[in-house]
Amino acid sequence: MSRAGRVRHQARPRLTPRGIALMAVGGILFGVALWFDLRDILLLAAVGIAMPLAALGFLAARPPRLAVHRTFEPPVVGAGHATTVRLRVHNRSRRAFDGAHWRDLASPALRPPPEAILPAVGRTEGMMPSGDDTVGLEYRLRTPRRGVFDVGPLRISVTDPFGLARIDRVAGGARELVVTPRVTTLEPAVGLLASVDGTVHALQRRTRPNSDELIAREYRYGDPLRRVHWAATARRGELMVREEEQRGDPELRILLDTALGGRASHPATGGPRDDADALDPAFELGVELAASLAVHLLSRGFRVRLDPVEDPAAPAPPIAPEAGGYRAAGGDVALLEDLARLEPPRRETGRALPREPRRNPTAPAVTARRDTRMPAIAVLVDPSGDAAETLVALRTSVEPAIAFAAESVSARIVERLEEADWRVIRVRRPADLPAAWQEAWRSAREAVRGGGRHGA
Repeated sequence: MSRAGRVRHQARPRLTPRGIALMAVGGILFGVALWFDLRDILLLAAVGIAMPLAALGFLAARPPRLAVHRTFEPPVVGAGHATTVRLRVHNRSRRAFDGAHWRDLASPALRPPPEAILPAVGRTEGMMPSGDDTVGLEYRLRTPRRGVFDVGPLRISVTDPFGLARIDRVAGGARELVVTPRVTTLEPAVGLLASVDGTVHALQRRTRPNSDELIAREYRYGDPLRRVHWAATARRGELMVREEEQRGDPELRILLDTALGGRASHPATGGPRDDADALDPAFELGVELAASLAVHLLSRGFRVRLDPVEDPAAPAPPIAPEAGGYRAAGGDVALLEDLARLEPPRRETGRALPREPRRNPTAPAVTARRDTRMPAIAVLVDPSGDAAETLVALRTSVEPAIAFAAESVSARIVERLEEADWRVIRVRRPADLPAAWQEAWRSAREAVRGGGRHGA
């Protein structure tokens, strides 16, 4: 049952410890009065029993009626930071009330503040409002972990004037708070932009000076005369026209292991989690690595595609709602919000062990020229053998091919990827990413230089 459901279940008035004690004393006095035939004590017993019952009736007849408006500043916050929660509580009843307590309900992972006293709120105002029927509340909410959390509703606790009974009511609804993953800052001077061209860079290279032969082609019927390339026409002796310049952001693909297919062989970690707020450290590490890499590349002008590692045995839903990828202008915000909503897979305890890796996957490998291959970075948490073979099949269409592997990735998977010419770099924690990124950049630069020498 949710927190709001529990509060609604307790929305009926109930006795406080003081009320329970008074009723117990009244019951004892009632028994003594009947046993010894003491009519004076019988009157006191009746008062002791009647007062708590009257308090319950008083609260049932005067429940609080409030409207709550909740805002966050900032509305999207990074893990490890805090957001300011502002509440405007409006009294919709014609009766003023004070002495109430309030608490904003939220996930325990967010560490909401304890119960506090609600300032006095006047009755609702009609024709000439003065603001006495509205009160403002504010508190700071820490966000130690990423995710999407429901903050609210507001719980209002009201007691009778003698403190004998209490009623808890919820006001307003819940509002989503998006907590994005932590982002590790990478060295600005280090990046694949300095050493790897990618698919769009190969097209832009055709527009450099002294490359007239590369940007011209034969005239075709229907080509406008304004596109005639006169210098190339004079050299070739036939009418030549310019190619359309293809411009765009350099594109890079990040593959995140979200299926965790290798967990099926570890029953201790493959079962479902009883605690909804429990964290999977390895999975969170993979999400933080993907977020840090993507934000860095977007700041360098790349268009980033973020896809899950395909695993036939454990299919994973797409990470991004659109397949077009993220672009530099505002793409980092959308990417971080999508990663904030990413949940680790839930495994069934009785799942069978995975099959042996397929050395000859049926998925066709895409072949491409070296200068038109798309750079790819894989972030691996605990992939299965089938997922590793998918990456092996993808190797022919990506250059460079870099994989950041958590400690939970088996040595067998790492060896298989290295055999397929993937550059695998171990990362134990987010603080290791800057050094691992520099190492990956050096490896990519050497691979490009080596490919150029071999091609020459």
